[in-house]
Amino acid sequence: MKDTVKMAAELMALSARTAPKAAGKDFIEIKIVEGEDLTRLGKEMAAYGEKTGKKNYDRDGKNVENSDAVLLVALKESKKAGLNCGACGYPECSKLPPLTEGPEFAGPVCSWRLIDLGIAVGSAVKTASILNVDNRIMYRIGVTARKLGYIEGEIAIGIPLSATGKNIYFDR
Repeated sequence: MKDTVKMAAELMALSARTAPKAAGKDFIEIKIVEGEDLTRLGKEMAAYGEKTGKKNYDRDGKNVENSDAVLLVALKESKKAGLNCGACGYPECSKLPPLTEGPEFAGPVCSWRLIDLGIAVGSAVKTASILNVDNRIMYRIGVTARKLGYIEGEIAIGIPLSATGKNIYFDR
């Protein structure tokens, strides 16, 4: 099943890539993690949770270790949409301050670019659903994947994938 799940991850990546984006500008970064990198990612998630005192990094890390693949989707080097809409909290795009690295992600980021990320992730999990691949959107994976250098970008999200008789991401 691992090869089939890898193919599903590639199709999910296609869905994320072709998802609509504000003003037609694409700042989405996509990577697939598999094999020994899954084990490393899962163990590093647990270690990060222990180090920071944040809950459920260990639980989600075990999920990652038991997955067949993880799709990472990030927002990388995104530019402001130029709409001067104020959704980011600033009256004009030119007032949005430069990125600064926070404890887990970098920001502030144009709200429309965050929506682009959400649409890309939604498109990817839609494809997983159509293909009957068990998955779950996980914020904690993105935090650790960035720290490990598995994906570059201001903010990242991970989608673990599994094909077993029971969905391992629920009833945990």
